[in-house]
Amino acid sequence: MRSIWKGAISFGLVNVPVKLYSATEDHDLSLHQVHDADGGRIRYQRRCEVCGKIVEYENIDKAYDDGSTTIVLTEDDLASLPEERSKSIDVSQFVPSDQLDPITFDRSYFLEPDKAAVKPYKLLRDALAESDRTAIVTFALRQKTRLAALRVRDKVIMLQTLLWDDEVREADFDVLSSSASVTKQEKKMASSLIDSLSGDFRPDAFTDEYQEQLRILIEAKKAEGEALDTAATFGVEEGEGEPGAEVIDLVEALRRSVESVGGRRTGKKAAKKTTGKKTTAKKSSAKKSSKKTAAKKSSAKKPAAKKKAS
Repeated sequence: MRSIWKGAISFGLVNVPVKLYSATEDHDLSLHQVHDADGGRIRYQRRCEVCGKIVEYENIDKAYDDGSTTIVLTEDDLASLPEERSKSIDVSQFVPSDQLDPITFDRSYFLEPDKAAVKPYKLLRDALAESDRTAIVTFALRQKTRLAALRVRDKVIMLQTLLWDDEVREADFDVLSSSASVTKQEKKMASSLIDSLSGDFRPDAFTDEYQEQLRILIEAKKAEGEALDTAATFGVEEGEGEPGAEVIDLVEALRRSVESVGGRRTGKKAAKKTTGKKTTAKKSSAKKSSKKTAAKKSSAKKPAAKKKAS
């Protein structure tokens, strides 16, 4: 695992240097969009709505829109906030663990102590476990102040970020105020059903059937020869502010040109990579060239040369 944050747990006069690791991971297969006609990848562009140009990440700032005005915040603006510079997990209080509502739990992280801080780390871990209390803390992560809880899982102290109080919605459904009544017999049968399905929770007994079936489907289509060459799904990527295009996979681009009668490729680079055969078409401009396929040409002196992919 790779740590995503470094800091220190601070409570009283005790300071425990730690590293933060993500405790969970997404097991879903990553799918991307393609054109249904040829399998070409669909790409999104960061295009400015004012000047119309494609913008690089390094030229992108963040902004707040209040509905009528937009306030742009630069990296320097965000770096000036005190929370962003803070590397401390500050313990505010220790509360009974059963007072935390699970609805407030957000993301989970593991805390690893530095080698020189193993003793105070174990001291805090054991004290939390034996007292059945949870430490409520605040810290800064990715430009935001976070509310979190420290609790023990096996031998590790876990940090679980919590939602702020105003981020939890109130559930107020008028339909629940109706006069529908439940009989004693119905309650008894419901309790009986609960008892029949009672048992200890075993997370490993449950699997993501959708992801399993998705993997089976992908392998089946691959075995049936329905797989595409990944390189063939990449076409042309536009250059910023340039009228031409740069070919990402030149070999594949040339193959498509040969197979397509009257296929064209813009730019001198693509023209130089074609085979040594002479073309009968004349150049229309310095940036564009056209060629006819070699399949229809014949020569009295020598046979037609084979195309080489370079």
